[in-house]
This record gives sequence, structure tokens and C-alpha cells, in this order.
Amino acid sequence: MLKLKPSIDDLTKSAIRSILKNKSRTFLTSLGIIIGVSSVILLVSIGNGLKAYVSDQFESLGSNLLFVMPGTIAENGPRGSSSLVKFTEKDVSNLKKINNAVVLPMVETRGKVKYLKNEEKTTILFTTYDYGKNMNSLPSSSNGRWFTQSEENQKAKVAIIGPELKTKLFGDASFLNKKINYSGTNFKVIGVLDSKGRGIGGQSSDNAIYIPISVGFVIVNNHDVQSIVIKADNKEDTEIIKKEAKEIMSKNYKKEDSFTVADQATILSSINTILNTLTIALSGIAAISLIVGGIGIMNIMLVTVNERTREIGLRKAIGAYPRAILLQFLIEAIILSCLGGGIGIILGSLGAIGIDKIFPAKVTLNSVILAFGVSTAVGIIFGVAPARKASKLSPIDALRYE
Repeated sequence: MLKLKPSIDDLTKSAIRSILKNKSRTFLTSLGIIIGVSSVILLVSIGNGLKAYVSDQFESLGSNLLFVMPGTIAENGPRGSSSLVKFTEKDVSNLKKINNAVVLPMVETRGKVKYLKNEEKTTILFTTYDYGKNMNSLPSSSNGRWFTQSEENQKAKVAIIGPELKTKLFGDASFLNKKINYSGTNFKVIGVLDSKGRGIGGQSSDNAIYIPISVGFVIVNNHDVQSIVIKADNKEDTEIIKKEAKEIMSKNYKKEDSFTVADQATILSSINTILNTLTIALSGIAAISLIVGGIGIMNIMLVTVNERTREIGLRKAIGAYPRAILLQFLIEAIILSCLGGGIGIILGSLGAIGIDKIFPAKVTLNSVILAFGVSTAVGIIFGVAPARKASKLSPIDALRYE
């Protein structure tokens, strides 16, 4: 028996029956929401994964590192300068006068490394003997060794490579003391690092080669130093050493934006700010499909109102309240958007799990709640117009409708 004042439970059951009458239409109506929600979940998960990965990488190095870099860097933005300076060996020597600290100059570039017929593009890092033990980059005893201070001083052509590069060049074959070629120079492989996992932007941190900086200066034909890492003996000395490093560098670089001495927290904050901005921008673009999906729901619901005009007229003729009609159609729109949101969350989460195998991605409860909340809001917002139209139909006109 039809109730004149049906409960929310009755209206919900009636809405579900109406939706199940045409499953294909229901799926196609929800498709825009499904695509939008899954896209938002994926993009937010990638942003969260990158932030977690960067944090893990910094934490693995310890909390007593300082980074001396050209240009400026702030907690709320990237670094930059009107004219980036180039550090010199003299800067490194001056910084080495600081007590209770290890100074690690670095030069990084990209290039091709060859072994027999195998050739791979990789990251080449020129650095010092101290880098290996201070940056957790020593090979395990079964995989060779890091280069010695004597080899660095003598400009020995030796190299340590990452495990991914080792696999690409040598496969399962023996690698120790084999010669690889970079920039026309042969280097003897003396060690392979343990795996450290993926890197950002698709580049693996395992796909790299480490060469004594003294040899690197000869290869690039200059003695410019790109960046300098300072490792304090203990965390308590970090602020004092940071102040000393600034004073030393300021003697040669007078402009305020010439260089930055930053701790890990500052760099991490800057990187997270950039990643957050990028994630929000990409999620906003993905959310456009939610709006398109909402318009699709509204259009289908308007068509549904027209199709059920006589039914609405009959219900009103026997005393159904406009509010009950409005609520039923609004509930139908919400169910459609929630259904799409639920499927989108499942697909987006599965996609993030799949992506995480090749690129950092992390699904969080906040991203799921946000995506589902937005999809529900879309159903309410775009369901109001059809529901209002249905509730305001005249019973006489509706019963005459053909």
C-alpha cells in the first residue's frame, strides 16, 4: 500500500528499485563519477607516495646533514637565483676547517656507460672517498668495496655502480674488476652497492655510477663543484656548524641569494610544498571529470522525471507530498553518485597498488574520504534540479502527459 508520508527507508527502497530497472543506464550515468574519483585517488596517492619516499630517503641518511647549494631555498618554495654561482675546491677546503664535521663535495651529471655491446644511460656522481661511509653507500663485503683515499689522490680510474646498472650491463655474469667505459675512459668496477629502491621521476637510485671526484674534474675539464654536503658528527652540533658554514661561504659570496646552507627539514619542507601544489593542481584537473559526471547524472535524472511524469502525477493525485517526491529523486541521484564513488575508490586504490610497484604511490584514508565526500556532494548538487522539477509537477498536467 502506498504511503502518503513515506519514511526515508521507504523512499530509499523505492529509489533503489527505480535504479535497478535499467542497469546499463545506471552504469553509464555513474561512469563520469567513477573516472573522476579513481583519477583523484590515483593522483593524490602518487603525491603521498612521493612525499613518503622523499621523507624515507632523508631519514635513512640521518638527521645531521647540511646541504650547501647555489641559489636560495625556502620552506615555502623552490630554490633559485638570478645567477647561480659555481663552488670551487677552495670552498671545499675552507669548509673542511670546521670542527666535528665531514665535508663531501659532489658533481652530478648524466651520460652513457658501456660494457661490451651493452650501453645504458645513467647518473654519474663524482665524489670523494668519505662519501661512501658517511652516506650509507658502502658495498656489502660480498660485492666489492668503495674506492680508497689513495685511489682518489692518484686519480685512479675505478667505479662503484648501483645494482640495477650492474644487472643491465653484466646480467648474472661476474662484474668485479671488469672494465666499463664512460666518456671515452675505461673504469674498473670495484664494487656494487646494495639496493636502495626507486627514485623520483622514474629514475632509480640504483641506476648510478660513483667515480672519484679527482677523475671527474679531468673528464669534465673543470673543477666546479655543484653542491656540498656537510655531515656533523652528532645532531647537537648541526646548528653551530650551519652557522659556521654560512660565515665561511659569505666571505666569497656576498649576495644573499648566491648560496644556501640548508638542513634536511628545510629541504624536505620545500620539496613537500612543491609536491603538495602539484598534487592539488593535478587533482583539480581530475576533479573536472567529477563535474562532468555530475552533469551526466542531472541530465539522466531529468530524462527519468519526464519518463515517470504520469507516475508522479498519479502519486500526487492520491495525496503524495511534494517533499516525498523531491526526496525520492534526490536519493536516486545520491545513490548513483555514491555507487560511482565507491567503484571509483576501488579502481583508484587498485591502480595505486599497481603503480606502487614501479613508482611511489600511497593510498591514504584522507584521500578516500575526500574523493567519496566530493562524489556524494556532486550527487546532491546536481540532483536538486531534477528533484525540484519532479516535486513541482502539477498532478493534472502530469496525468495528461503522453
